[in-house]
Amino acid sequence: MDFQFNTDSSVTGTENVAERIEAQLRNKLGRFEPRLTRIEVHVTDSNARKGGGDDKICKIEARPRGGEPVSVTAQAGDVAAAARQAGSKMVSLLDSHFGKADRHAR
Repeated sequence: MDFQFNTDSSVTGTENVAERIEAQLRNKLGRFEPRLTRIEVHVTDSNARKGGGDDKICKIEARPRGGEPVSVTAQAGDVAAAARQAGSKMVSLLDSHFGKADRHAR
């Protein structure tokens, strides 16, 4: 499974952040790995360097083998929290997605 990390210029320390998020997501999504070709993570700061509340956005897109991409988005006060929330949403989405596919294959 390929992993791609994208960020805008207003998110700082992205190399370390990218490594942590990748490790976290590989751990959470590991059981889906044989069924996925790629995970793309997009991290942005909605109001750039101005600061503020829940302004960090993490969008995760998963690409199932032979299927259409699915995505989730989470917003939080820091990148790590947004990534954790988006990762949890993706686990739920993939459970549902693959569960439905398995039921229809029977």
